[in-house]
This record gives sequence, C-alpha cells and structure tokens, in this order.
Amino acid sequence: MTYGMIEHTAQPSTRPGTVLTIGGDLPVRRIGYGAMRLTGGPGPVPATPDQAPVWWPPADRQAAITLLRRAVELGVDLIDTADSYALGANEELIAEALHPYPDHLVITTKIGVARPSPSEWVPLGRPEYLRQQAELSLRRLRVERIDLLQLHRLDPQVPLEDQLGALRRLQDEGKVRHIGLSEVTLEQLRAAQAITPIASVENMYNLATRHHDDVIDYAAAHGIAFLPFFPIAMGAHAAPGGAVADVALEAGATPAQTALAWLLHRSPAIVPIPGTASVAHLEENLAALAVELSAEQIGRLSALGAEPSDRPEAP
Repeated sequence: MTYGMIEHTAQPSTRPGTVLTIGGDLPVRRIGYGAMRLTGGPGPVPATPDQAPVWWPPADRQAAITLLRRAVELGVDLIDTADSYALGANEELIAEALHPYPDHLVITTKIGVARPSPSEWVPLGRPEYLRQQAELSLRRLRVERIDLLQLHRLDPQVPLEDQLGALRRLQDEGKVRHIGLSEVTLEQLRAAQAITPIASVENMYNLATRHHDDVIDYAAAHGIAFLPFFPIAMGAHAAPGGAVADVALEAGATPAQTALAWLLHRSPAIVPIPGTASVAHLEENLAALAVELSAEQIGRLSALGAEPSDRPEAP
C-alpha cells in the first residue's frame, strides 16, 4: 500500500472524509504528525511511549529534519509540538526543517507546562508565564502568528478565566489565530467555551484508551477538532489472532493503519497526530487515509472499547 492511493481511487470509496477544517479557516488532512517523538531522553531516564522524558533534541538532527520534510512532501497539513518538548528545541527543529512554511501547513504548539527536570511536567497557567512562553514559541517557530495555540494543561491553581484570558489577549493582538485545549474533560471544555471560542482539543484517545468518548461527541457536535495523541496504542489486540490483527489482514492493511482508520471512522472531528522518528512508519501511518473498513469491521473494533484497559500517563 502506498500513500499515492489516497489521490488515485477508481472505485467508489467507503472511507470517511479526508479533510477537516479547524476553526472555520484551516483545512487539514485528517492525519497529521506529532513531533514529540523527535526528541531524546537524558540517558538513564527510560523513554517509554507513555512516559518519554522528551528532554533533549534528537541525537540525529539531520534524520529528524529529513523526516519533517518528508511529512510535508506526503501531504501532512498539521504538525503538533509544544514549548515543553526538549525545552523549546522541538519548535526550533521544526523551523529549521520547514521555514518558510508552505501556505497550507498548520503548526500547532502548546504552552502551560513547566519542565523543572526530565521527569517533571508541571501545569503552570499564570498569565505572565503563558504570555512569555507564547512569545518564545513565536520566536522559535519564526512566525508572527501561531495558527493554533493550545493550553497544554489546565492549572488548578489559577482561575480558568485568567489562563484563557492570557491566550485571548494574544489572539486579540494578532499573535494567535485559534485557541485550543489539551487533556480536558467535557466539563472543563464547556467551562472554557463560556470564556472564549475553542477550536480544538488534544486528548489521549485510541482503540485501547477511550475515556474521552463524551468529549469527542461534543466536539463533533460543536465544530471543534479533536486531535488524539498516542492514537495507535492497541495493546494485545494487535497480536496475531487479535481483533486488530484480524481486521488488518482482511483490509489489506497493517495493524497501525487499521487503528488509525478506525479513528477516522469514529468521528468526523478526529485528526490523529501519530508521531514517529521513522520515515517508513510515517509513510505507513499516512497511508491509513486510504484504508477502507466495512461497518462490520468497524463494529468489531469498536467493541474493544467495552474491555478494560490501562490508562497510561502522558505528557
């Protein structure tokens, strides 16, 4: 299977739509790229998929630049990063690889988490800190306006009005186009919407971890993009004889592609942002846009959500 299948399909397609418009004016293909994987760990601290230190720039910088450029060549319209990934070096890497950015490319970043050490992710929503971090992100990304700025975590020590107010002031000044949130509940999303328009929510969600179903359904009903991070986690379901592996075999796809294709069917609001440091895996992930699943196959995969699963912590 090749990515070119997305553009050249002779038969009527049962696939969901491949483009979503964020905030009413940012059309993006419905599989983006999460750049967090283009970071390195500080030696002895273990780097696991759900608890990566995300502390240093990548060991092979040129390989990371090549991957980012390949992503854009393959049609990626949305690249997700954060000021806390490698202490800002992830944003600098994206700018080095891709600036000046193509007109269609949306770079979304996040602010609101401090990194005192490799193992610490501390929500910090003081307005002066958020403004400082946004200004630094603008410099590192080499842009005058951030298309989508997401609050990385809500700080329970700071009134939500103050946190979102800082982002709204940046928006009023033309430094931010749209505001989003990350890892929020439905109640928190509704509270935020009462303060300012919310264009996106970036929460953990995948076949094995589905505790944000209510947020997804609300987002779809209110024109909010839902960007699931760690979207390919499948657990034992991807092992030979498992449900994902079986459906993948039937669909002529890989388990990872099948998991992503299920997400695209799950809701028209979803834009998965799988991350990888491998060009081969990047190409595999993006080819999921061409995978077709029957209603019966989607039902089998959806039924997995009724089974218990662990909820890993994530940055």
